[in-house]
Amino acid sequence: MVYTGVDACRTGWFAVMLGEGHDWRADIFPDIFNLWKHCQDSKLILIDIPIGLRQGSSVQRVCDQKARRLLGSKRSSSVFPVPCREVIHADTEKANELNWKITGKGLSRQSLNIINKIKQVDELLLGDRNARSRILETHPELCFWALNGGMPMKYSKKKKEGFLEKMEVLRSIYPCSGELVRYAEKSYPRGELARDDILDALVAAVTASNGGQGLSFLPEKLILDAKGLPMRMAYYLR
Repeated sequence: MVYTGVDACRTGWFAVMLGEGHDWRADIFPDIFNLWKHCQDSKLILIDIPIGLRQGSSVQRVCDQKARRLLGSKRSSSVFPVPCREVIHADTEKANELNWKITGKGLSRQSLNIINKIKQVDELLLGDRNARSRILETHPELCFWALNGGMPMKYSKKKKEGFLEKMEVLRSIYPCSGELVRYAEKSYPRGELARDDILDALVAAVTASNGGQGLSFLPEKLILDAKGLPMRMAYYLR
């Protein structure tokens, strides 16, 4: 499998792996280190998790600001506030209080729920230069925006209309999308893997396989955090 898309799910990380033709695989991994062990032969891994974190600063990441503007009022809320690095290594119960103290802003429930996932990826990339060269941040709504010709999705991913809308985009560029989604839904209970997790990982994999070396980034100019990790989101403008 050459290109991989990854999304966090209740039981770990859900990965969609695509080959050069119509070969594909899909699996859940308990942590990011286990996923990297199984997927490190991929040319490119796009993951829906913040990479590159603020440290001792109240300034928001430029990629988050630009993504919200592109997605417009209906979809911008899908870009969650990103905790600073000090927060992800602190006591989870004090995360919101600490983020307020350092950045002047609180964290949403969605952001608080993925702090441990952000920490996993941060530790992996800081400790493994090879992983750093192949794992890039993306955002599913940005991917759909780009694959849809620069138009944000009309409906929420939690609604039936949103699922059908996104499946139409995915099928138009990757014909095996329906087969892959049916397999994932049949293989994993909804308590382990939500339907929108499947679509988010799949659109990241489709973006990786079509983008290759032709990916675009928000922002265009590379910005590094204090540890040298890039603060940018990858997408493929169809």
